[in-house]
Parts: sequence; C-alpha cells; structure tokens
Amino acid sequence: MKEIYVKDVMVPISQYASVSEKASVLDAIRVLESEENKSPEGTYRDRAVLVVNADGEVIGKVSQVDIIRGIEPNYQNIGTDLDLTRLGFSNPFLRSLQDHYKLWERPIEELCRLVNRLKVVDVMYKATDLQHVRGKDTLSTAMHQIIMGRHQSLLVTKGKRVIGILKSTDVFSALCGLLKECRTF
Repeated sequence: MKEIYVKDVMVPISQYASVSEKASVLDAIRVLESEENKSPEGTYRDRAVLVVNADGEVIGKVSQVDIIRGIEPNYQNIGTDLDLTRLGFSNPFLRSLQDHYKLWERPIEELCRLVNRLKVVDVMYKATDLQHVRGKDTLSTAMHQIIMGRHQSLLVTKGKRVIGILKSTDVFSALCGLLKECRTF
C-alpha cells in the first residue's frame, strides 16, 4: 500500500469544533448544531466536539451519544462503557434494563433543567491510549486501530500533545482514493 501518514489525513484541532471544559452541555449542543449548519450538503458532519482546558489542551471529547446518555442520569447505574450487544445480550434483555432502571421516564421539563446545569466534563469521554494514534503513523496502522477498537475517530498526537483528530470517514475516503488508482490486469 502506498505510504500515507495519519498527519496527512487528520483534521488539525484548530479546524475541529471544540468547547471549554467549563462549558455546559447546552453549549456543546449549540456548537454541534453550528457545525452541522456549516457543513456543505452531502458531506459528512462532525458528531462530536473536543473538550479543551484553559491551556488549550484536549482533555476529552463529547459526542451526540455522550450527550444523550448524559441527560439520563440513570445510565450511570448500568455501566454503559460496555457494548452489551457485542457481549451477546439480546434486545429483550436490553429493553428490560430500560424498564428496571426507569430510563427516559422523566418529563422533558426535568431534562431541560438538567441540561442547563450539566457540564461537558460530566458527560465527556476521556480517550485512552487505545484511542490515540501518532501523526507519523501510517494510515494502515490507524485503519487497524479503528477496526479493532470499533472507533469512529482517533485523537492524533505528537509527543504528548493532541494535534488533530482522525475520523473514520476520512480514512475511508483516503482508502477509496487509493483503491480507485489501482490497475487490474
């Protein structure tokens, strides 16, 4: 495979939507909506924002799913870090969890009050080493990491600093470009 490096495909953090660690979940929702409105029709839009500290360092990421999970506090009682469907649990079992933990039974007005008080740091996802890839790594290394971890994106690092984000859609586009260049004999 032609050598393409992560740094050539990533989105630099300066071009990726971000919010302060002090921002509310409502602020993150507004940023996500703003980014959606900026995206040209037919292009992939970002479904997450980076969370940065006062020094501008990335400390986490907030996705649409993180926000949905965060506004229903009873998910904390289940341990939603696991993909229960991959562990073999059935849909009827998952539905029974919804009933047992009384998920989504609160009135919308209560959720509205909660989302105004909730901070992004309360719902953000802190990436582990498995969700980091170096800018100098090859695209094939990143593809393997995305597939094995079932990640939608990876944080790109240079040393200990996050310098960008590598989205699976950008990896897919780069791969498709390479495949279209192939000659069949």
